[in-house]
Amino acid sequence: MLAEPDLLRMNVLLTQPLQAVRIDESRMRLEALTEQGEARVSLHPNTRPESYLREVRALLSTRILGSPGGYPLYIRRWTRMGQARDDGSLERLLLLGEPEAVAAVVHAPGLTEELARRAWWVEPNSEHARRMLDSPAVADSALGATLVEFLLEFLPFEERPGDIIASLQRLLCHPSLTEEQRSALWQRAQRQSAYMVGFLSAGAECLPEIHPPHPKLEEVQAGIGRDSEDPVAQRLLWALDASGQGFLAAAQKALARPPNQDVVVALLNAVGRGFSLPGADASFRTLGELEGDADAFPAQASWEKNPDFSEFRRSVLCLARVGERLLDPIFGVSDAVGSVMRRRIEPVAQPIKKYLECLAGHE
Repeated sequence: MLAEPDLLRMNVLLTQPLQAVRIDESRMRLEALTEQGEARVSLHPNTRPESYLREVRALLSTRILGSPGGYPLYIRRWTRMGQARDDGSLERLLLLGEPEAVAAVVHAPGLTEELARRAWWVEPNSEHARRMLDSPAVADSALGATLVEFLLEFLPFEERPGDIIASLQRLLCHPSLTEEQRSALWQRAQRQSAYMVGFLSAGAECLPEIHPPHPKLEEVQAGIGRDSEDPVAQRLLWALDASGQGFLAAAQKALARPPNQDVVVALLNAVGRGFSLPGADASFRTLGELEGDADAFPAQASWEKNPDFSEFRRSVLCLARVGERLLDPIFGVSDAVGSVMRRRIEPVAQPIKKYLECLAGHE
C-alpha cells in the first residue's frame, strides 16, 4: 500500500498532461517530463523498496492503461523485434516507468523525433542511441547529433566488441561526425580489431585511408568491355578500384589477429556484405560447400570465360558467399578466444585470406 502523502502527490501529478515518466530507484523518486519542464515526487517507502516500487508502477499502469499489470509480460519478447504498435499506445508506454516499455518505443517502426526525445529523457543508454539512429526521422534531427555525441563519448567504455562494432556502424554513417573524429576512430582501429571491423561493417565508403587501384584494373576493364553492367563484373571492378582496395586492406588487417569470436563473426559478415551478389548464398557451413557453389556458378558474360581473369572471378564469387555460418562448426563446440581461437579458425581464415590476397594489388 502506498504511503498517503505519496499517493496524494502522484494523483495530483497524474492529472497533468505528462510526456514521459521515469523512476529513480537509487533516490526513490518519481520524475515526469511535462511541457513546462520536469516535475518530481519523492517516495517514502513503508515496506521493502522493491515491493513499494511495484506498487508505484501498478498505480501508473492503472491510471495510464486501465490495468495494474503494467507492460504485459507476454509481449515483452516482441520489444526488440519492432512489434509494438505505432498508434497512440507508444505515447502511453512512456508513462509507465517501465524500462521494457521504453525499449518497445525505441524499437517501434513508427518512432518519431518527438517520441525519441521523450524516450531518451527516460532512459539514455548506448543501446537506445544505436537503435534510434536507425530511424531516418531521428538521425536527421537535432537529437541525432546528440545521440552521436553520446555514442562517441561512451565508446571507450563499451565492454563488448559487438557493441563497439554496432556503435561505429551508426557513427561513421552520420553526417555530424567530423573528419577529426573519424580520424581519431581510424587511429584506434589500427590497434583494435573491433574498431577496424566497425569501419568494414559501415561500408567501404567510410574508410578514410586512400589506396591506389590494382595495377591490373585497366587491363580487366578492357577485358570486360561492354559487360560492365554484369553484377560479377561490377563487384570485380569495385574490388580492383581504390575503394575496394581500401576495403581489402582493412579486411586483411582485421583478419590477421582477431581477439575473440564476436569480432570474427562480424568480420565475415562485413566481408560477405561488401562483396554481395544477387543470388549468392551466405549460409554455407564449410569452405568445401562454399567453393563448390562458387565454382558451379555459370559464366553469363564473355569476359568470365577469359582464363586470365578466372582467379579474380573465383575470389569475388567466394567472398560473396562468406558469412558467419562458416564458423558454426567451430564456435558451436568451443568458446576459445585469442591465439587458441585463431588456431581453430585457420581452416576458414586461410582460404579467405587467399581470396583477399588474390584481389589485393599492393602489400
